Amino acid sequence: MQILDLHDPTAGLALPPVQPLLITGANGTLGRAFQRLCAVRGIDFVALSRDELNIADPLSVEKALSQHNPWAVVNTAGYVRVDEAEQDFKRCYRENTTGPTVLAAACAYRDIHFLTFSSDLVFDGNKSVAYVESDTPCPLNVYGNSKRLAERDVLLHMPQALVVRTSAFFSPWDEYNFVYSALRAAHGKQQFEAADDVLISPTYVPDLVNVALDLLIDEERGVWHLANQGAYTWADLARLVADMASLDTSFVVPRSMQAFGLAAARPLYSVLGSKQGNLLPSAEERLHTCVSQMMPAITASSEEHMAVAS
Repeated sequence: MQILDLHDPTAGLALPPVQPLLITGANGTLGRAFQRLCAVRGIDFVALSRDELNIADPLSVEKALSQHNPWAVVNTAGYVRVDEAEQDFKRCYRENTTGPTVLAAACAYRDIHFLTFSSDLVFDGNKSVAYVESDTPCPLNVYGNSKRLAERDVLLHMPQALVVRTSAFFSPWDEYNFVYSALRAAHGKQQFEAADDVLISPTYVPDLVNVALDLLIDEERGVWHLANQGAYTWADLARLVADMASLDTSFVVPRSMQAFGLAAARPLYSVLGSKQGNLLPSAEERLHTCVSQMMPAITASSEEHMAVAS
């Protein structure tokens, strides 16, 4: 039994509730990664799916902020289908431009910290050295333009917001990334077409989330570039991860980006550097880590498939 100290004026008073971090886009790659690493780091959070929070609806946003009273909002929601956005542009702009802007305005009004994500696709690829934060966006497609406008409007409504540009995710935590697809094809000795005329910066999702959280906690603001160091074509990246897994690299079929006939134009160069300092380690180091964690699952899945087939 707890004995109260009657001389302590605070005795018996309940502690104020801990303010959580509010994460939008709970079911996406970034949303799940933030939940996972917040749990590891002991950061209280509330994660809401698009069914629970419509970020483009001011009333829905106001309701969520009133109910959960977060100290910060991390926006990982958005439209991610780059090629479909060329036709489905209204939805793309609603989710990628209007949504973050509504969140920024609401967070500014309530003095809540805000983090949202942008993309290397805000650039046109006409540089030959890494893009830095001060380079002028000039997107080639609807998706990139939706992110460009979001950057502009978020910082207009909330100059103290944190906007992180990033690129080409890979992670051992889900199968929905290029590295996993390449390894699965290499393991199955299946031909794998990949662009050999496009240079990108692969980004290891756990690094991205950890550093983004650090920047948010440190109350950094403005545009930051977060990508692992290194520049690769998609074809080179596929060969590299196969080689790391001691698999034959001849499965890669190099193609030009134009040969894929994609609806949305891509920049041929979108490597991200930073004036703020390269905060993430080399991509090659993280690819080793990722490959070693992915291969057991890929091998097991292949063996299970063979067992079912027989």
